[in-house]
Amino acid sequence: MPKTILQVIPQLETGGAERTAVDMAAAVVESGGRALVASEGGRMEEELQAKGGEVVRLPVASKNPFVMAANARRLAALIRREKVDLVHARSRAPAWSALLACRMTGVPFVTTYHGIYNQNGAVKGLYNSVMARGTEVIANSDFTARIIMQRHGTPRERIRTIYRGTDLARFDPAAVPEARIAALRRAWDLPADRPVILNVARITQWKGHPTLIEAAARLAKSKDFLLVLAGDAQGREAYLAGLRRQVSEAGLSERVRIPGHCDDVPAALALASVAVVASVEAEAFGRFAVEAQAMGVPAVVTDLGPSRETVLAPPEAGEAERTGWRVPAGDAAALAAALDHALSLTHLEIDDLARRARSHASRFSLDAMTRETLALYEEVLSRGAKT
Repeated sequence: MPKTILQVIPQLETGGAERTAVDMAAAVVESGGRALVASEGGRMEEELQAKGGEVVRLPVASKNPFVMAANARRLAALIRREKVDLVHARSRAPAWSALLACRMTGVPFVTTYHGIYNQNGAVKGLYNSVMARGTEVIANSDFTARIIMQRHGTPRERIRTIYRGTDLARFDPAAVPEARIAALRRAWDLPADRPVILNVARITQWKGHPTLIEAAARLAKSKDFLLVLAGDAQGREAYLAGLRRQVSEAGLSERVRIPGHCDDVPAALALASVAVVASVEAEAFGRFAVEAQAMGVPAVVTDLGPSRETVLAPPEAGEAERTGWRVPAGDAAALAAALDHALSLTHLEIDDLARRARSHASRFSLDAMTRETLALYEEVLSRGAKT
């Protein structure tokens, strides 16, 4: 019998949790079910609806306790009205409302621990703990699973590692038309004869932009390149202005592009000579590194969180297995050296690396994520609610 799945997420603007919510809604619909998403909406709402999902607009981004309590009642009413079979929460504030709603209605409650949330004190620990209170808790990497067990004492058997899925058909060099690549090259003013270092990340402090700009300044002494910092500032105008100042003071104004949000990441990667993740705090997964490998683009990432799962490099992997480079977080010299190495590869070395990278990226496919998550839903539904 087809099931109705309700996902709860603050907004549908941009980010890995939002992308996963849209992808899972499409998978639920394709499997014959009904996919509802309670959210305040955003730029991904149209895509969600085009794939058969339904948006229910609720103020679930609010952390105000009174609004969260009201949201619990709204969600309980929605669950009863739409005959929801299972609720899947993807963020903390709405997860508290969803947990209460599930307890009111007896509906199973599943969570995905999408981020390595800051936890400095008992109050923040309690707030974060809702993401470990699901009937089943999905961790998007083994690194995240260990964090959940350490922080919340959640038994390993209640945690399911399901990697964030990458659409390997979308991130296939052969599937990206030259017209899209050329359009982005023009929009970003990237001459065809210059190597491109690409960073796609929200414009926020923990993504490590200052370290990357410092590394670029070091690299500029020996290499020609253009650096693209593509991402949405989401209101962090002071931080963005500081980055522009740093670029200017480093003498990199001609070499650096900061174009804002990127809608076409496959085309951006098709332009790239190397992709870089410069984060200075651990991410729960880090999809961009996988997307780069799927496109056969050399990846340089900071050695944090699950990067040892997503990017193969010595000493954990042999040189013949390498799919990218891992460097210490915040180390501009090490980052510059790795970028220099990646930009110095011969065509044959790039081809060999790309072959290994694509093979490794297949572990993190969208198909695997949706299949495993749908199977988890069925397993939970067969047992009933235990919230």
